[in-house]
Amino acid sequence: MNILGIQTLIEQGLPGATVRVAGDDGVHFEAFVVSPAFAGKPLLARHRMVYATLGELMGGEIHALSLRTLTPEEAATQGMS
Repeated sequence: MNILGIQTLIEQGLPGATVRVAGDDGVHFEAFVVSPAFAGKPLLARHRMVYATLGELMGGEIHALSLRTLTPEEAATQGMS
């Protein structure tokens, strides 16, 4: 799986999300995801939402995924929008 493929899957699974993915070895990735769907959700629920967009790739083609998940308001407050 490549960076663009991961980004596309997350964007399709979380419509309206802004997604940035990085990773240079093809199995370990970092994703920064800003989505209004995260509003009112705790961190674990947000991560589960992202993992759900990737399905069976998690633990297979994607060995590890580090996540940073924010709402648009949180991203704006932190200067990351």
